[in-house]
Amino acid sequence: MEEIERKFLVKSDAFKAEAFKQTRICQGFLNTHKSRTVRVRLKGEFGFITVKGISSDDGLSRFEWEKEIPKQEAEALLKLCEPSIIDKLRYEVKVGNHVFEIDQFFGDNDGLVVAEIELGSKNEKFIKPKWLGKEVTGDIKYYNAVLSKQPFSTWAFK
Repeated sequence: MEEIERKFLVKSDAFKAEAFKQTRICQGFLNTHKSRTVRVRLKGEFGFITVKGISSDDGLSRFEWEKEIPKQEAEALLKLCEPSIIDKLRYEVKVGNHVFEIDQFFGDNDGLVVAEIELGSKNEKFIKPKWLGKEVTGDIKYYNAVLSKQPFSTWAFK
């Protein structure tokens, strides 16, 4: 249940033409303790509850457990979440043997676009598309749990 991923800023919207899927996501956090987060997510017509542990020192991996729950339960749990709710549109783009998930944020995080790629190992090679920008793996200000408390719109220097 270890998740290994790398995170990048996105420097153009060229990925949209390459996307094979897009899904609206609404998510909130029942707990945002630095050692663990508990997330509730509506992803299209599906609900999920996720527990994530503390990140490794390099920010590449952490424990993750996720379970699908009924949409109605996710909607009810979102009402119990800490402020504020994350609203984003997720694009999925296949590049080589991998799929990038690109999140375009709205609301208080409008203007932020972040790409993630999940890997099988920390040293796994992957193709970097031209629209991929600066790597921000391990930079906690780009974690959704932090964006819910310190949204992109409040950052002094973006």
